[in-house]
Amino acid sequence: MSSHEPGQGWQTPPGHAPGPPPGHAPGYPPGGPAYGAYPAPPSRPPSHRGAWIGAGATLVAAVIGVVGTYLVNTDDDGPEAGPAPASASGTPTATSDPATDGKATPDTAPTTDTAATPAHETTTSATPSGPAPGTVHWQGTLVITYVEDKDLDAAPPVMSEINSDNDFAVYPFGGHMLRPDNGAKAFVWKGTPKTPSYEDCAGVVDTQGTSNDFEIKTGLTLCGRTGEGKLLRMTVKAMAGQASDTNATFDVVVWAG
Repeated sequence: MSSHEPGQGWQTPPGHAPGPPPGHAPGYPPGGPAYGAYPAPPSRPPSHRGAWIGAGATLVAAVIGVVGTYLVNTDDDGPEAGPAPASASGTPTATSDPATDGKATPDTAPTTDTAATPAHETTTSATPSGPAPGTVHWQGTLVITYVEDKDLDAAPPVMSEINSDNDFAVYPFGGHMLRPDNGAKAFVWKGTPKTPSYEDCAGVVDTQGTSNDFEIKTGLTLCGRTGEGKLLRMTVKAMAGQASDTNATFDVVVWAG
């Protein structure tokens, strides 16, 4: 019986790879490529666990920072004012510093919003319209006849077509008579000075004036008021005529009040 050494004359059975040569790592068959010719075993895919852990730590730190900032702000006197809304015209709206709000600084002073400040209103005391009392309304020579009464509120005095506007009439009644009509009144001035002023007539006309008829003569002076309230002075300058031709000429001053 002949003996054979393994590997001599016998083929290696299928499915069995020859062992590694001495000094070689297991898994490299003899007769194959030299050691180191095989590709390096595939490396394990890198693990992302460290990157995720780092990202999570960063996120947690950011959240803690935001929460801490919010808590610090809420500990102040009040909630922090949000940004001022932009104006409708597009011009940036200035924000105010709570520490200096409403106080003047060395360089700047508080400004006033003129748009929100109502316009200054000027009030005037109620005063009567028209000229001031004592202003001469009309002055001149006036002739009054028996058939033409005169409205002394007109300037110059004329006979009004509305009879109730006429103030004085002249007519014969045993002489020359003057009659105040339609609310007018008068009285004969006998004081001094001989020619009364506005103040002289104003001081007595309302207490002594009447609507009675007056017999007139040259040089007679009367103070009176028209039906509309104007103060007047009448001095008889001349008289003439009889019956329907009776007339008288007066020097007249009519004041505004």
